Amino acid sequence: MGLLSGGGGDAGSGDVQHLNQLSAEQFSALTRVLFGFLMEPKEVRPSPAAPGGAKRAGTRPCCCLEQVERFLSRLAEFAAVNKISLGPLKSVVKSILLVPNGALKRNLSPEQVRADFVTLGLSEEKASYFAEQWKLNAPTLTRLAIAQTLMINQLIDMEWKFGVTAGSSELEKVGSIFLQLKLVIKKGSEVENVYVELTLPQFYSFLHEMERAKTTLESFS
Repeated sequence: MGLLSGGGGDAGSGDVQHLNQLSAEQFSALTRVLFGFLMEPKEVRPSPAAPGGAKRAGTRPCCCLEQVERFLSRLAEFAAVNKISLGPLKSVVKSILLVPNGALKRNLSPEQVRADFVTLGLSEEKASYFAEQWKLNAPTLTRLAIAQTLMINQLIDMEWKFGVTAGSSELEKVGSIFLQLKLVIKKGSEVENVYVELTLPQFYSFLHEMERAKTTLESFS
């Protein structure tokens, strides 16, 4: 596979450009592996006991060893089937994951995700395919990210306001109602504001996730 059969390098645009060597079918298969990992809910575990056996309040999500091993196993299987060196593939995957992780934090649209990949050197075809998958999976990833944030940080306040999309590169979104959510959370001794924009269906799903999180927290109390 050319560059993918050589030694690994630092994560960056060079790694992303290596994806252009993959066929459309191979890139599609790799994208499914990546989103499968991202969409897998992180386990929730009680916080470790304080010295002396005292309990600490709260829980913490973790990407447990079993989850990582499953992901690496799927990558190894993909590499074997497509005759790609696993080491360089891991470096490439590390670079790819930076994009959706950053997109979640900045609440990027599918078009912005596509543009980011093109800037990093990915072909228009592959960047558009990944952006389409992002469009399909971003609502669930957003809910998981919010739920994870609230499971490990204290929620101090929450505000929301409604709005109507006046213009968009995606015509079907023009005139649609959205909800801007502001979460005020406490991280250690610091207070931080987290902003999220959701459609109404996404907001209702978010409330459902919060009910599930509340049930989980109560089970540890």
